This record gives sequence, C-alpha cells and structure tokens, in this order.
Amino acid sequence: MKKRLLAMTMAALMAATALTGCGGSSESLDKLTFTYVTAPLNVPSIIEKEKGIFAKTFEDMGIEVEYAELTSGADQTQALASGDVQVLYAVGATSVILSAANDADIKVLNMYSRSPKAFCMYAQDESLTTPESLRGKTIAGPAGTNLHELLVAYLATADMTLDDVNYVNMSIPEAKAALDGGSIDVALVAGATAYTAKQQGYHLVADGEGLIDAIIAVAVTDEFYNAHPEVIEKLEEAQDEIADFMEENEEEALEIVAKTLELDKAAVEEMVEYYDFSTELTEADKAGFQRTADFMFENGMIETELDVNTLFYE
Repeated sequence: MKKRLLAMTMAALMAATALTGCGGSSESLDKLTFTYVTAPLNVPSIIEKEKGIFAKTFEDMGIEVEYAELTSGADQTQALASGDVQVLYAVGATSVILSAANDADIKVLNMYSRSPKAFCMYAQDESLTTPESLRGKTIAGPAGTNLHELLVAYLATADMTLDDVNYVNMSIPEAKAALDGGSIDVALVAGATAYTAKQQGYHLVADGEGLIDAIIAVAVTDEFYNAHPEVIEKLEEAQDEIADFMEENEEEALEIVAKTLELDKAAVEEMVEYYDFSTELTEADKAGFQRTADFMFENGMIETELDVNTLFYE
C-alpha cells in the first residue's frame, strides 16, 4: 500500500521537481499570476477577484494581475516551479509538503484557512458509525489531501490502517457520484459537495474536527520572495484589505460567494462557520504542518521525514 501511494503521489510532481528554480527573477516584474481556486469555500479568493483587489494593489507598480484556475495541488506546485504562477493563493499543506520533499523551491508566506469540520466522510449506510464498521468497505476520495489524511486519522483511532479498507483514489465529484450510484460505501467530500450530501440525508460518518488540521496556505518560491520584496509587502497589504472587507461587509461577501458558487445564501452562511480565514501563521499552524508531514511519511507519500520549519520565514 505504501509503495503504491508513494508512486501515485510522486508521479504528478516529477515534472515540477525538474523545473525547480525557474519560479523567480531578479528582473523587473510586469505580470503577476495567482492561482484561483473557489472550492471548497475559498471566500478570500472569490472576494478578491470580484472586487479586483490584487489588480488595484499592483496597478501603481505597473504589474498586470492574471489568474490560473488550477484545482490540483500537483498542477499548482508545478506551475509555481515553472514560473507560470508566482503565488499559490490557497494551496493545501499536503501539496506544499510533497513539493518540498521532492526538493522543489517552495515557501509558506502565510495562512489562507483552516477548516477541519468542512472535510467529511459520508455514507448511505447509517450503520457505519465507528472505524471498525468500515473494515472491508470501499471508501473513495482524493489521495494526498486533507480528506485522505482524515480517513487515515479516523481509522487510526481504532488501530486500523488503509490496509483494513478498500481505498480508491477519486476526485471529490467522482467520489460523490460513486456514492450516489451505490458503487462505494463511503465518499470523502468537502465544502459544497459535503453540504449537498448532508441535504440529501446521507449519513455523516465523521468530519475532520479533532482529527486533522485541514490547513490551506499561501505559498511562493524563496527565489521570488527574495527577488521581489516590494511585491511581497504589497501582497500582504492586499490580504489585509480582503480580510477587512469580509469582516466589514459580511452580508455582501456572503452574497458574492453564493452567486459565484451558485449556492443558496443560507448554505454559504452555514458552511462559512466551519472556516478560519486568519492569515497569521501561528505555532499551532506549524505544528499542524508537522503532523501532516509525519502522516505523509508514515503512509508512504514522501520518502524521507521532513522538518516543516524549513518551509517558513518566521
């Protein structure tokens, strides 16, 4: 199982590792590309783009802002390594750790969100109430992610491992469709998909609260960070502006998110309560990164142990 997971998670990053070092430049910058990911409920990204906060922030510097809609963590880190993207604005801790473990140039600038309760395991069978009840069951969700970590952590509470279940690597939409069709027993889902499962009356086996940290961060290359300190400063100012807008215009922010995600406002109001969007990188966040790195090593997703302190500037 470990060898299979290692091959599966490392293959997507081989190209990224080969391109390491191309992500920054000491020359003047005329374009800045951010990743744009709306799921599972990335409120700061949605508000920023709708209000043009990054574009306005960098206009005076003569820098054009563009977006790359990359939802795969491997695609995001590869784009950062190649220089196609300068800022990963919402990237999972698992993707950052996997990239770093493969010797890519990647650093955590600050935090984006934490949302353990937004990551869930849903089933149609209401008898699935304990880790032991999942023995031999088919469980689907994306490998190398917060959801994968949730499943492993939940099984571990009963001294079980992935070898005790039939784990299938699927995207969140695929896992939900498989659950709807009855071809799997449990789907690992998050955000709006998890909300939909709840509304359909599916049984919540577990969520991430108390099991995972569900960390999402903002990341850049160290090369870019050192080459463009003025851009980094402006970016952090823009993040403060986004946070201020979310706090001071809560109703409008919820309406914008609901429209963008094509959800009822009531759904967004319920889901947003699961999220902490503070950008401050805390000691608790660093400890969460280390727990995730240890999880990845123990489950064969990275070959060597990683000291996550190498990822931070503080």
